[in-house]
Amino acid sequence: MADIAPKHPRKKLIEVSIPLEAINNASKKQKAPKGYPTAIHKYWAPRPIAACRGVLFAQLVDDPGSWPERFPTEEAQEAERRRLHKVIERLVPWEASNDERILNEARWEIAKSIAWNLGEEPPLQSDGVAILEYLQAKAPPVFDPFSGTGSIPLEAQRLGVRAYGSDLNPLAVLISKALVEIPPKFAGRAPVNPSSLAMRQQGAKWNGVGGQGLAEDIRYYSNWMRDEAKRRIGHIYPEAKLPDGSNANVVAWLWVRTVRSPNPAAKGAMVPLVSSFMLSTKEKKVWAEAVVDSSSPEGYRFQVKSGPLKKADEERLKKGTKSSKGNFTCLLTGAAIPETWTRAEGKAKRLGVRLLAIVAEAEGRRRIFVSPTQSHEAGGEIAPHGWEPEGELFAKALGVRVPAYGMTRWSDLYTRRQLVGLATLSDLVSEARELVLQHAIQSGFSDDSIRLRDGGAGSAAYADAVATYLAFVVDRAADYGSTLSTWLTDDSAIRSTFGRQTLSMTWDFCEGNFFGNSSAAITTISKTISSVVENLRCSGEARIDQIDATKNGYPVRPCIINTDPPYYDNIGFADLSDFFYVWLRPSLGAVWPDLFRRLVTPKDEELVATPGRHGGKKQADVFFMKSMSEALAAMQRASADDFPLAIYYAFKQVEAAEEGITSSGWASFLQAVVDAGLSVDGTWPMRTESAGRLRAQGSNALASAIVLVCRRRHSTASVATRGEFIRALKREMPDAINNIRRAGVGPVDMQQSVIGPGMGIYSRFAKVIEDDDSAMPVRMALSLINRVWGEIENELDANFDPETQVALAWYSDYGFDARASGDLITLANAKNIASDRLFASDVFTNLKGKAALTSRDDLPKKWTPASDKAFTVWECVQHTARVLNAEDGGSAAAGRLVAKMGPKAVEARALAYRLFEIATQKGWAAEALIYNELAQEWPKLEDLASITEVRPSVATAQAELF
Repeated sequence: MADIAPKHPRKKLIEVSIPLEAINNASKKQKAPKGYPTAIHKYWAPRPIAACRGVLFAQLVDDPGSWPERFPTEEAQEAERRRLHKVIERLVPWEASNDERILNEARWEIAKSIAWNLGEEPPLQSDGVAILEYLQAKAPPVFDPFSGTGSIPLEAQRLGVRAYGSDLNPLAVLISKALVEIPPKFAGRAPVNPSSLAMRQQGAKWNGVGGQGLAEDIRYYSNWMRDEAKRRIGHIYPEAKLPDGSNANVVAWLWVRTVRSPNPAAKGAMVPLVSSFMLSTKEKKVWAEAVVDSSSPEGYRFQVKSGPLKKADEERLKKGTKSSKGNFTCLLTGAAIPETWTRAEGKAKRLGVRLLAIVAEAEGRRRIFVSPTQSHEAGGEIAPHGWEPEGELFAKALGVRVPAYGMTRWSDLYTRRQLVGLATLSDLVSEARELVLQHAIQSGFSDDSIRLRDGGAGSAAYADAVATYLAFVVDRAADYGSTLSTWLTDDSAIRSTFGRQTLSMTWDFCEGNFFGNSSAAITTISKTISSVVENLRCSGEARIDQIDATKNGYPVRPCIINTDPPYYDNIGFADLSDFFYVWLRPSLGAVWPDLFRRLVTPKDEELVATPGRHGGKKQADVFFMKSMSEALAAMQRASADDFPLAIYYAFKQVEAAEEGITSSGWASFLQAVVDAGLSVDGTWPMRTESAGRLRAQGSNALASAIVLVCRRRHSTASVATRGEFIRALKREMPDAINNIRRAGVGPVDMQQSVIGPGMGIYSRFAKVIEDDDSAMPVRMALSLINRVWGEIENELDANFDPETQVALAWYSDYGFDARASGDLITLANAKNIASDRLFASDVFTNLKGKAALTSRDDLPKKWTPASDKAFTVWECVQHTARVLNAEDGGSAAAGRLVAKMGPKAVEARALAYRLFEIATQKGWAAEALIYNELAQEWPKLEDLASITEVRPSVATAQAELF
């Protein structure tokens, strides 16, 4: 019998519970694997695909609690949630991206939820084709109005539903098209290049799938561009002469900037601004020695040396001539060179460069460092190409810092050789497109003139597609081939321009050889980009449009909104995008005329709080609030009734550390959500950034992303007073907090997670009125939510057994330190418990005149709740933490302890969270780590505990049989 649809939308899994740890672990993998989508082109703050995939699945699938007729008890509902969590755990790793068995499992769960809501039977679980057809026909489309790099549409497409996206930024639109629109159009097609065609004509069969044929053509025509460019300009990339007299290909030229010394004693010499003389800090140390030589230009020269170094000498060399940030000393006189002098000289166009060293490739791909020569020193002084990138950098743009040193035009970011190389490669994109067109016709593509932008799928469209990826090759070469790119001494490799999401000044820079063997080489770049396309197996309907989010009428609606908006004032996407746009426009202007109709990317409409563009910080905040509210209101109007909206927000490290949940950016964003008529239904912290990332080291980096789960606020929502709001918080938040803990959210993320239920209460009201009849702003609501959460946690302490209450109070003051016995007696009297009982329980140790909490190492090793007739919650936590981290313990052993705790297991989990909070406040990092790990592992331990509980009955049954 078909289920009757409810009056109110059924809750989705994301509104109740998701396996955060699994998603976060998959998202935080530090090194992107081969074929990872973001490698197709540089963009900023991309959302990891594991997070996108996991959140989308949980947004599309019903929570078991929404189906009491199918899952009638809380136990049944929780068991089904855990089963769905396991599906997500299998789904989110990168290795599952093209695993049809895992993907079909997830698609069927989505199809099942949709079918149940429609009163239908889902397709057979074993019929992958039928499942995809059902999802394409019955599932609402997913739409991301801030699609950026296209990660969300790509993962929606992977899950089998129709995928749509839009962005104001033409670079973002093009990247998304390259991932979700273009590959499915030519999926399974054989490559058209002459080599592949000749093999097929000789009888070879093409068995490629997905984007493999397109990927092969990207590699072939990239290599054609490389060879043709080398034929035209190879003479400006000379080989290096090695110490043994042989010649070798150059990997990179390492340059330093120079400035005229402010000290008259230097006689106007251009002295080097060196941040480090070290060239390689691997086991064999290599460095450049500055040698004062009156016969050399400017009175000094650089000589490459290698060998063992004393620690003091290595530290000296690592300092270069830098005295502090932006300040240097004159190599010849020792005089100070302040940053103000360097900036003034830069703005007067008087900065120069000197060659510090040459990196060459010897046999076996070994890096050889060679001293500069006069011929290589002159390598940057070559005749200009016919054109160079046009346009001015906006000096007040977020993250654009080089204009302060006189680098005001895009062409200022390159050496003359880099400009010639990139312009030559850019010209060749159009020539390569003509070749592809001819070869596509010869290969059997329809000979039509319908372009890719007009929906074509014939020879002209295919030539446009290949040209798009070839232009990406040029862009990646620009990223690794500007004077803001540097040499990584630890890895002997090139760091790209955008190692940070800024355009920052570099004093030593690396000029990679486009025809060499490094990250800057065309061969390497084409392999990277083609591997992304090669790994794309998605099919189905997908489209990306250039639309201003504030004016988005949503070409398909109703839709499921899943989006990752800009983060207030963190990244100036449009200004940074121009770095690539100025290279793309000449090569792809005819292929994508609508995207490249402007000279630069649109700026004024960009939804980022840029003070320099809006007349100050206050005006920028007003612009952001108004525009974000308009964008969110458009999402609210377009969203499907039966599905929540999922909206990402990323905290800055400074916001999270210094201002907490009431930071200005976070509060402004939530205010925009509420003003748009949305009610926040949940907040899930996604730890998607590696703490070791370059951007995260000592800078205002993104610490974690929050996924807001939202619903439309009901049109009949009432008005509440401040008192009513606080009473609702105290009444409803305890159960919500317990559910969050049951979902496996660790203590470190609790403060951000409890925002969800708290804001859910606040935002379900049309308005919350303060005592003076003014409307309560979000910032005040966040403070109250935080306060009530603290009160709930304190009330929880009173529910623990007396021994645990005393231990908790002691731990809060003294940790595991020993103190006078009188201090313990005072605490014990306050809790009406004898101190002897505290010693007898093994919670405390009697040190004869002193007392201390019993350390985990000193706890009895064979303790179990069953053997302790009066065991305490404190013991449960400490023993579980001990066993979990013991060499002879681990999860299985800890799970067996949890199985024997009975009802106290719930209290023990709560105590682990409380102890984490105390350890964090006290700055006890090691202790905090233990309790955070324990709390995060607790759901797994409960799973193991349930298995442990079943086994005895099975064993008994088997014994009875025999």
